[in-house]
Amino acid sequence: MRIYISLLLICFSINYAIAQLIETPKTLVQYKKSKKTEFIPKKNSFVKRILPITLIGSGILLSTSDFEKSLQKDLRNTVGNDFYLKVDDYTRYAPIVQMYGADLFGVQSKNHWFDQTKNLLLSSILTSAVTTILKKEVDKERPGDATQLNSFPSGHTSMAFASASVLYEEFIDSSPLLAYSGYFFAVSTASLRMINNKHYLSDVLVGAGIGILSTKLVYYFDNLIPWNPFIKAEGIAFAPQFDGESLGFYFSKSF
Repeated sequence: MRIYISLLLICFSINYAIAQLIETPKTLVQYKKSKKTEFIPKKNSFVKRILPITLIGSGILLSTSDFEKSLQKDLRNTVGNDFYLKVDDYTRYAPIVQMYGADLFGVQSKNHWFDQTKNLLLSSILTSAVTTILKKEVDKERPGDATQLNSFPSGHTSMAFASASVLYEEFIDSSPLLAYSGYFFAVSTASLRMINNKHYLSDVLVGAGIGILSTKLVYYFDNLIPWNPFIKAEGIAFAPQFDGESLGFYFSKSF
């Protein structure tokens, strides 16, 4: 119970401490000479600020409740107890592929590709750390296997929403449709975790909130780490690669 209350208090503190900062895009990201744009404060959006807090708060309240257990049982009865898809192992990476793909096609973004990668890595590390700590502290049984005490929160979901939030931050000013599309894959990942009987509703709700909050925190402090060795470099290409089993990155330099 203490970990639930502490998490809720931390989330509310972050919510009121972080302002929404939006950059005005200036250049196309084409792996040529690029300058990081300056931050221009924008009025706070209450809806955007309250969403991740609502997700986490709702998940905490629903955790181990009869409602989510009944919902999970009904869900499995609908699709069948033998139903299982591995698609959620890949959909969590889809927003990352979208982001670098957009860069390759010259879609205007908020940051240089190196800064995008830096923020993506920091968001992933923070999200993973929070998720891992909570999994060990809460020790909640998985719906499909009571011997596994790492159900809360969902790691697949938290990482999916973290990467989707990075995509959102980078392209919301220049391409809203692209920015929001990452959340389609994030929601799909969360849904499949429940359908596959790996997580309860509360697990994916809290995972989604953690992923979104972690990314917003990283982008708020983005200017504190301005280092970018490629800011003046030209002829550099950087893109993700996926071979069906693992995710990697392609890097090249033209001379």
